Amino acid sequence: MKIIYISPEKCLACRSCQLACAVAHSKSRELAKAIAEEPRPAARISVIGCDDVTLPLQCRHCEDAPCVAVCPSGALSKEENGIVFLDSESCIGCDFCVIACPFGVIKTNREGKAVIKCDLCRERLKQGEEPACAAACPTKALVFVEPTEISREKTRRFLTEFKK
Repeated sequence: MKIIYISPEKCLACRSCQLACAVAHSKSRELAKAIAEEPRPAARISVIGCDDVTLPLQCRHCEDAPCVAVCPSGALSKEENGIVFLDSESCIGCDFCVIACPFGVIKTNREGKAVIKCDLCRERLKQGEEPACAAACPTKALVFVEPTEISREKTRRFLTEFKK
């Protein structure tokens, strides 16, 4: 399963990923129309800053997802493709998953009736597209890759730094 790999050193905090995510999860899927929608579309990714580092955060789709384990309604499930999926119609808004998430990336929606979380743009994946956040990132701080590609990149970076 491909994952979203984050390179914090490349993040400009432009929030293009947040905007693209909100539009991708809007009713219209178009920026001009999404701005006027009610309820207002919400991003499933957040950009946080700490000192000189900014970091986009979204669901990591944990292998053994604690949010799935604590969900009393069964609204959260782990799909065969590795995506931790939220059935918002089944969500009772208890926020157990919000508390259990080790990354703090599950949020209560604006109406307070359910939660929202990253679904890796499930519908875009079905159409052969990458998640909206990765597609929109101008510096490629977010890339949609196979985990083996990450290992190669980390090794390359380590060796480059080691040579200095």
